Amino acid sequence: MKTKKFVTVLGLLIVMGMTVSACSLNIERNPDGSLAVESNMTEASLQAEITAAIADPLVHDLTADLRDGYVFVSAERDRVMSDETDTMTFRLDLGVGDGHLTATISDARLNDLPIEEARVAVWNERIATKLERAGQRNPDSKLQAVTISEDAITMVWRIETARSRGG
Repeated sequence: MKTKKFVTVLGLLIVMGMTVSACSLNIERNPDGSLAVESNMTEASLQAEITAAIADPLVHDLTADLRDGYVFVSAERDRVMSDETDTMTFRLDLGVGDGHLTATISDARLNDLPIEEARVAVWNERIATKLERAGQRNPDSKLQAVTISEDAITMVWRIETARSRGG
């Protein structure tokens, strides 16, 4: 009876999460009884999450172009006390580390000049946190895989259940 109640509550939480989120979900039971939850994030949702993670009011018109295996990000950035605009670009790679999403920005440039490493490090952390929260549906889940295609970012999560824990 506890398992049935757990599955019902889990199902309700996932449905509620989907109505709030821009990610789609696919849920399957693994042979050991745990759940495999696959979440997909679109390019538009990704752009919104990256914009929020960068949190720079001078950055606008950000685009995240999903490519096979990575994301190419470009944006415009207004100059302080000037009418001029700079072009910002970087490559974003996503991975998995210890059950969590990792983000690695490389080749970050502002008008073809490198962006400071300290700023990029903060962006890496913020982007990973924002995207993980957007894709994760259960706080006890562990990320197993992330893939980037030209259509979406797919994250696969593992959720332990009483059955998979041997209970």
